[in-house]
Amino acid sequence: MNNSKSDRTWIVVFVACFLGLLVDGMDLIMLSITMPSLMEEFNIGKADAGLIATWSLVGMAVGGICGGWLSDRYGRVKMATWMMVLFSIGTCLLGFTQTYEQFIVIRFISAIGIGAEYTIVTMLMAEYVPTKKRTTILGTLQAAYSAGYLVAALLAGAILPEYGWRPLYFIAVVPVLLAIYIRFRIPEPPGWKERAQVQKQKGNKKNEWTTIFKDSKARKIFIFWGLTATFLQFAYFGIGTWLPTYIVADLGFDFKKMTGYIVGTYTAAILGKIIAGWLADRYGRKMMFIVGGFSTAIVLPIVYLYNSPSNIILFLTLLGFLYGIPYAVNATYMAESFPAHIRGTAVGGSYNVGRVGSAMAPFLIGIIAESYSIGFGLATLAIAYVISALIPALFIREKMYDPFEIKENPTIYQKESAYDNKSM
Repeated sequence: MNNSKSDRTWIVVFVACFLGLLVDGMDLIMLSITMPSLMEEFNIGKADAGLIATWSLVGMAVGGICGGWLSDRYGRVKMATWMMVLFSIGTCLLGFTQTYEQFIVIRFISAIGIGAEYTIVTMLMAEYVPTKKRTTILGTLQAAYSAGYLVAALLAGAILPEYGWRPLYFIAVVPVLLAIYIRFRIPEPPGWKERAQVQKQKGNKKNEWTTIFKDSKARKIFIFWGLTATFLQFAYFGIGTWLPTYIVADLGFDFKKMTGYIVGTYTAAILGKIIAGWLADRYGRKMMFIVGGFSTAIVLPIVYLYNSPSNIILFLTLLGFLYGIPYAVNATYMAESFPAHIRGTAVGGSYNVGRVGSAMAPFLIGIIAESYSIGFGLATLAIAYVISALIPALFIREKMYDPFEIKENPTIYQKESAYDNKSM
């Protein structure tokens, strides 16, 4: 990182990863923005609409678990490229679907690519950034997701009222070009290449899943992160899926006004993630994760109980700023919880086990909305945010391993493990 060539490499990696997560975020939020149109097109209710998002989360979980493991085996860059191609082409095909069932099946397949690409790209960036500024950079990288939401909202405002929902999904084929660029311009992280070379010389590869569950410390942290990810994503994707429909259905705004409010919310989310990442490098990953979780839990019921035409802009902006803060810290916090030889499998596995656990959130909120309201369903997500903050607060230390400094050397790993076990 001290010479001009490595500095250029770092910048290229960041830009490519940022664009990768931006299109990932665009792809994900398109479903939320087009939900009212899909309900009308396929003549379905809120519960069935929520089921589309539920199957999307299941697909993302499958992709994240498999993608993390495959990236440990075959390379971060190589697998990120293929997963980007999968979700781009799959999302484009959604524009050709004619039935509700077709949409769910294709969405599930494309979501595999979305989940895998998110896991791999955030891990790839973590392995290129020094510890002292890792959360600042990864918090900014997480803002790419919100930037993708913002771009999708702007495109939807221009395209959806005039041309319908299908052209929005056709646009998703564009990231294929980015995937090709990443494949030929981004090198694999030095740590991964070193480990791959050692394994090649030894002629054997240990099963990463077996390694995780044989090591008591790794197993314990894996379980805690799986539980944290379940509650965090239950809340996060519950909000992300239903917020646009809440603004239209519960608050009574037309689509153009809804787009304006969503743009404001996502812009605040971008700023929130960048600021949270910077603060986490100064005051700690755990501290900002806890602050973000509890703050969002307080704001959610306030938005539901006390919103009015005069304050809804302020409330949605505040919600947008706060609810993504744990995500700004999450990637760094998790990446530093596992050693390099199992990092992809452990991070991808625990994070996406959480996606499986959270997959019912959109469906359950849809059921609550049919009996009460979408706003009430969103307010109940405060409980999930509280639990997601409590688990790391009580059980997960920060900075257990350094993705940038630690080399894949068995002796170093043994010493490092002994140090951490002693300090726990």
